[in-house]
Amino acid sequence: MPGVVGIRFKACGKIYDFEVNGLEVRPGDRVVVESEFGLSIGNVVAGPRAAEDPGKELKKILRLASEDDVKQKRQNEQFEREARSFCLERIMARGLPMKLVCSEVTLDRKRIIFYFTADGRIDFRELVKDLAARFRTRIEMRQIGVRDKAKMVGGLGLCGKELCCRLFLTSFEPISIKMAKQQELVLNTGKLSGVCGRLMCCLGYEYSEAGPASRRIAAAGPEEQTEAVADEALEPFDEPEPLPEIVCCLPENASPEAAPAATAPGAQTTEKGKRRRRRRRFRKRSKQNE
Repeated sequence: MPGVVGIRFKACGKIYDFEVNGLEVRPGDRVVVESEFGLSIGNVVAGPRAAEDPGKELKKILRLASEDDVKQKRQNEQFEREARSFCLERIMARGLPMKLVCSEVTLDRKRIIFYFTADGRIDFRELVKDLAARFRTRIEMRQIGVRDKAKMVGGLGLCGKELCCRLFLTSFEPISIKMAKQQELVLNTGKLSGVCGRLMCCLGYEYSEAGPASRRIAAAGPEEQTEAVADEALEPFDEPEPLPEIVCCLPENASPEAAPAATAPGAQTTEKGKRRRRRRRFRKRSKQNE
C-alpha cells in the first residue's frame, strides 16, 4: 500500500493528500509537488499513513525542497507584487468593474493566477491579452467570494483578534440568522457581520440544532434530566397566579351589613368609565358608517 501524507500550501488552507513516492518525509518538511496549478512548495502537516482508498490515483511528491527552491519562492514573491501592480493598472485603464485581491505565481513561473471579486460576470479577455503580452506566460483569472477575500487579505474582527478564517478555519460553514436568534443576540446586521460583510463564522461555535432547552437537558444528570423534562413540559401550561384576597377590617360596633363587598382589583367600574366606553363604541360605529 503506498504511503500518503497531507500537504498544505497556504496558512489555514485545505490539506491535500499526496503519495510519498519512496521519500522519507515527516510533518514540518517542505516538499515540491505538482499541483493542479503547477510546481508548488507545500508543507507536510500530516504524517505518513496508509491510503484510505487504494484505487484512487494520487499525485506524487517530486522531491524535498532545497535551498534553491526556497530562494526561487522568495524571488517569486517580488514577481507577484509586480504582476499585481501591472494588473491593477490595466484594470483601471480598461475600466473593468472588478477588484483585484492578489496574484500567485507557480514555482517555475509557468502560470500566474489572479484572484478578484466582482458583483457579476466580467469580460476580461482583453485584460488577459495585455497580461500575456507583458509576462509571456499562461494567465488565469479566478473570481472568488468576499469570505475568501477576507481569508486571503486578513484583518481584525469585532472582538479585536485576528479573523478566525485567517487563524484556524480551513473551510467555511453555512451561517444563518437562526444561530443568532437561538443565542438571544441582538438582531443587528452591523453587529453580527464580519469584515467580509457576511454573518460572522463565530456564530456557529455555540449553536446547536437541538436548541437551548435540549442542551440543558443533555448536560444535566439522570435525575435532573427527569425534572428538566417535566419543567419544560409544564412550562406552556402554567396556571396564572391567584389574585390576592382583600380583607376588610370593620370597627367593633359596626354591623356586617355595613361592610363593603370584597372584590378583586379592577372589578369596580365607575360611571365615568361606562360613559367613555359608550363614546368609543359610538365613534367606532360612526367611522364604519362613513
